[in-house]
Amino acid sequence: MIKANGVNFKYKRQDSITSVLEDFNIHVKDGEFVVIMGHNGSGKSTFAKLANAILLPNEGDVLIADMNTKDEKNLWQIREHAGLIFQNPDNQIVATIVEEDIAFGPENLGVESSEIRRRVDEVLKIVDMDDYHKRPPHMLSGGQKQRIAIAGVLAMKPKCIILDEPTAMLDPAGRAEVLSIIKRLNKEEKMTVVLITHYMNEAIDADKIVVIDKGRIELQGSPKAVFTNVEKMKSIGLDVPQVTSLAIALNEEGIDINKNIITLEEMVESLCRLK
Repeated sequence: MIKANGVNFKYKRQDSITSVLEDFNIHVKDGEFVVIMGHNGSGKSTFAKLANAILLPNEGDVLIADMNTKDEKNLWQIREHAGLIFQNPDNQIVATIVEEDIAFGPENLGVESSEIRRRVDEVLKIVDMDDYHKRPPHMLSGGQKQRIAIAGVLAMKPKCIILDEPTAMLDPAGRAEVLSIIKRLNKEEKMTVVLITHYMNEAIDADKIVVIDKGRIELQGSPKAVFTNVEKMKSIGLDVPQVTSLAIALNEEGIDINKNIITLEEMVESLCRLK
């Protein structure tokens, strides 16, 4: 679904040039749930914009469903295939009524009115907001606004959604709501999901985690493979799940417990097995 091959990207500002991504290579398979992690300035958001053709690489290629983002004729098809959801939903909501906001994208794609109506109703149910058709978005909570932003992207029928820290501005309840929808889109709707986040618990159920540092991929693999590489993660300035740190600490104290624990359920099961 997404391929970045030998990508380099630099921001040019007046008298300075800042290199953000260097020899960046990533492949995201159709239907995969991939989490991208890294501290601020690592290049995560730049990759999201490259994958939606908002930015173009200085060197290398980004392909969405085998369409090169550098080819201008692919632009609309790429954005139909890959929808981008920003950190702040207020930057993505354009209308004063929920259903009008969700209809905005399909209208711009030239979708017929009857089909737009059907899509609006469908995606509001998917994000559990079907009772909010006529509500003004500014009257909604942060979590509800983000769900409306997701619905607006889903109404354009993308094959893949890229979410750039969509829960960063939400409280724990709002984060849980949005994360539940993201997982459901991947598992039930078979949608490719690329989630950019710095919350460890949001990455635990991913198919693959990619860790970026200073524009380069430093780690990638299953959540268990990445999170149990504690020294590497901490050297990058990232943490690991608390249960992983606890399992390692218990092991160092002589307690015979599996160090490769990343979920609370695994911790409970391991502790129950102790004699």
